[in-house]
Amino acid sequence: MTTETIISVFLGIGLAASVGFRVFLPLFALSLATYFGKWGLNESWLWIGSSAAVITLGIATLVEIVAYYIPVVDNALDTIAIPLATIAGTAVMVSTVADLSPVITWALAIIAGGGTAAAVKSSTSATRLGSTVSTAGFANPIVSTIETATSIVMSIISIFLPILAIILVVLIFYFIYRLYKKIRPNQPKSS
Repeated sequence: MTTETIISVFLGIGLAASVGFRVFLPLFALSLATYFGKWGLNESWLWIGSSAAVITLGIATLVEIVAYYIPVVDNALDTIAIPLATIAGTAVMVSTVADLSPVITWALAIIAGGGTAAAVKSSTSATRLGSTVSTAGFANPIVSTIETATSIVMSIISIFLPILAIILVVLIFYFIYRLYKKIRPNQPKSS
């Protein structure tokens, strides 16, 4: 595996984690990066750098961000966002991976890209649900702002510093694990 291939995998995983926070924002960031020539994609994904894709993904990003600030809509979005994030995480990964056979690319995209996006999205959905239950939804705009900011930062870092992005993904998973251990009810020990 070449350095370019490894960097492309790191980019894909970083953007897939970002998809777990906001589905369209990382796709929009990748579209902008491709449009301005900052990142090259697989030949079959070059369309994502077109003007039409930039505009469409930009509008979808704005609609998604605003929708997460609307009570009830935010929780409804989380319901459909988990499968969408899995698909988008897979797509983002397959579009960025360079110099691997299609079988390895798709396997990596489904497992690492889709899996990362689904895991992050599931935890953010659980966080929003917990926020809704514990604060009657009053803290949900704060949760939305943190998710959007994290998606923006992860997208930018993934595109410009993919090696740092993979480190941040590991930290995000560590944080999710710690949060899960903290909120999971204590299991009685069997003797």
